[in-house]
Amino acid sequence: MLQFVLSGVAIGSIYGLIGMALAISFYVTRIINFAQGQLMMVTVMVTAELASSGYPVWLAALAGLACSCIVGILSYVIAVRPILLSNRFSFGWLVSTLGFAVIVENAAAYIWGPTSQAFPPILNGISLPIGGAVLTAQQLLAIVTAAVLAAGFEIVRRYTLFGKLGMATAADPEMASAIGANTAIVAIVAFTVSAVYAGIAGLLIGPSTFANPYLGDTFGTYGFIAMMIGGGTERPIAAMFGGVLLGVCAEGANALINSQASDWFPFIVLVLILIVSPRGLFSTSNPLFRPRRAAVTRG
Repeated sequence: MLQFVLSGVAIGSIYGLIGMALAISFYVTRIINFAQGQLMMVTVMVTAELASSGYPVWLAALAGLACSCIVGILSYVIAVRPILLSNRFSFGWLVSTLGFAVIVENAAAYIWGPTSQAFPPILNGISLPIGGAVLTAQQLLAIVTAAVLAAGFEIVRRYTLFGKLGMATAADPEMASAIGANTAIVAIVAFTVSAVYAGIAGLLIGPSTFANPYLGDTFGTYGFIAMMIGGGTERPIAAMFGGVLLGVCAEGANALINSQASDWFPFIVLVLILIVSPRGLFSTSNPLFRPRRAAVTRG
């Protein structure tokens, strides 16, 4: 039990980072960037390619993150901003971001080939016993990194001027522009930050898997589920909690049902949670939070 819970928290932290990446871009622009998984894939592929060419792993990782940021900015400039300028209430971004994801994925397959490549090991060879379970140092790094990034984003969002500009842009971009905010720059920064979060998730999961041009599809889907489970459309940090819950449920399904259960069990969890709370488990519309808010109001 302890083993699959800890393993679930580790992989769930990575799902949560991708979910937060989706939620950050949605938080500011009110669109879901369906190319987010491909941003993670770009980091993984560039890092693996440069590391195999003899460059230091840390330098390869920085180059991978930089490439992810560039592609993230391009996704906004090419696939999102024209749609928002023409009609920000349109759902045209759904098709445009999906199309951008397909282009990036096929470009990666053309450059590196459709087969998998080895990713450089980081801390995978170190094991840490915890109670009756064992975690690799890589898994522990994933948990700590995810916690720091989630807390850091929440601090910036709540207590800095730029975070307040992001909240203003999310609430009413026209009014934010009227008071002097450059909403285009705010959106570009949001997409850049989301690309960094997705790229870091790729660096954390890379040593446990292979570099593959189609890696983004799987993890992008899990990140989307994490965002919806947690309620990240309202608060990006909620996507992290949704990712941890998703990881624990997926690992538990593998341990208690069969080794393929993680392919379908998370979707059952998502459906059940959305029936109870359509905006996510940690959203303000969750019925579990209503009595508490009412009590505070009466007080």
